[in-house]
Amino acid sequence: MRYSTKQFLRENFLGLSMTLVGVLCLALATVLYLNHHGYPGFALAGDPNFALATGPGLDGPDINTLENQNRAYERIAQAVTPAIVSIQSTQVVKVQQSPFLNDPLFRQFFGGQFGGGGPREQREHALGSGVIVTPDGYIVTNNHVIKNATDIQIRLSDKRTFKGKVVGADPQTDVAVLKIDGHNLQTASVGDSSTLHVGDIVMAFGNPFGFDFTVTRGTVSALGRPAPEAGMVASYIQTDAAINPGNSGGPLVNVHGQVVGLNTWIVPGNGPGGEGASIGIGFAVPSNTVRHVMTDLVQTGKVTRGYLGVQAQDLSQDLAKQFNIPDTSGALVEDVSPGGPAEKAGMKPGDVIRKVNGQTIDSAHQLTDAVTGISPGAVASLDVIRDGKPLNLRVTLVERPSDLTASVNGGPGKGPSQGTLRGITVQNLTPALHDQLGLPSSVTGIVISDIDPNSPAADAGLQPGDVIESINRQNVHSMADFNRLAGAAKGEVLLRINRQGTGLFVTITPDNQ
Repeated sequence: MRYSTKQFLRENFLGLSMTLVGVLCLALATVLYLNHHGYPGFALAGDPNFALATGPGLDGPDINTLENQNRAYERIAQAVTPAIVSIQSTQVVKVQQSPFLNDPLFRQFFGGQFGGGGPREQREHALGSGVIVTPDGYIVTNNHVIKNATDIQIRLSDKRTFKGKVVGADPQTDVAVLKIDGHNLQTASVGDSSTLHVGDIVMAFGNPFGFDFTVTRGTVSALGRPAPEAGMVASYIQTDAAINPGNSGGPLVNVHGQVVGLNTWIVPGNGPGGEGASIGIGFAVPSNTVRHVMTDLVQTGKVTRGYLGVQAQDLSQDLAKQFNIPDTSGALVEDVSPGGPAEKAGMKPGDVIRKVNGQTIDSAHQLTDAVTGISPGAVASLDVIRDGKPLNLRVTLVERPSDLTASVNGGPGKGPSQGTLRGITVQNLTPALHDQLGLPSSVTGIVISDIDPNSPAADAGLQPGDVIESINRQNVHSMADFNRLAGAAKGEVLLRINRQGTGLFVTITPDNQ
């Protein structure tokens, strides 16, 4: 039997009506439940608990203060961003191909279509940031952004692209200067980094992970942080403003919109793709250092720095007591380079340098900062305490050697890059190392901290922990002695070393003998 639609509805009207009422009741109950449990988007129209925001929001003097701060940050970002550039550098590197390509059986099946198995050239790209500091196109960035680059492309915030030319670079501060052919370019003013204080608000500009023209905000976390690598002379501004890969070379800016630092390195966490990302500990080269480096590179093509000729270390409370110093401020002179400026001025080991040209010295690293910031040939006034008595020494500084890599804190420094004693890394024999190595009190010299396994020294059996007491029968008391004697050593070299309290002679033969 077949039913028409009308006949079906007529016979089942009551059941359908009850079903519809049940569905509506269930829907109403669901909406009321969701609304009661914190889902106002499901509230019924007209429900007094549901209202769209129609007013201006919170107001009052405190809110106005925050609004004024927002407008200030916006002004800074609008003023600085046009001076930020994105830098893409290209370098050609040689990579070793798979040894399978040299296999005769492999080549028999695949022929020569893969080429030989030797090194082949490969292009690598790096991204970084920079800031325009002159209207005619001078740009400062990090040396590691453009190091060994064969091509540099500079992109401005208005999307114009220029070819960048390297004016000069300074690996010891990781600062480089580029030039583009531009005119009337938007610039960022360079401020005085010495006016910064811990807690100051700063903003970091750059292109992190390729996200162009990004701005982050934070505070100055610390000042005068030492460099991460031996041989670098800059001290750094620490900030918690987010700095990530790609930010390198971008500016750190104060609340006046002035560049007070150049973002350089971070303590990395885990970011996209496993790369190092910001965890709130980033570092910037102070603008006063950047200004000095740029001036020298533009005017002379190289950076010159003052050199005192001492090895120094920080003062602990115990050392301050031993040397009759009222507090731990200053740098304790461990050793004085023979014939250097300090020795000529009468400085002696055990002197504590408290001021340089009136600037208070709180650490050995700060001493390096102060001295390298003075031009060679200038006379520096040093306030010193010797045997508990104040003394003033006037020292005529010379130019800092370009290959001077020893740390002022007695940290590792590389020996000569060529010659019989190449590949040796050494450091001062501090009291702590003296005890750690179990050496007699009479042992003096410098400690080997690392050796290139492919060096003549490694072939001769030298190892980390050995103390070099003499080179070719000339005593070694300091890093300066080692640098001088190792650099002059030619042909076969005779070393007197001390290994775990036992003295022995070692002959080192050059590679070609």
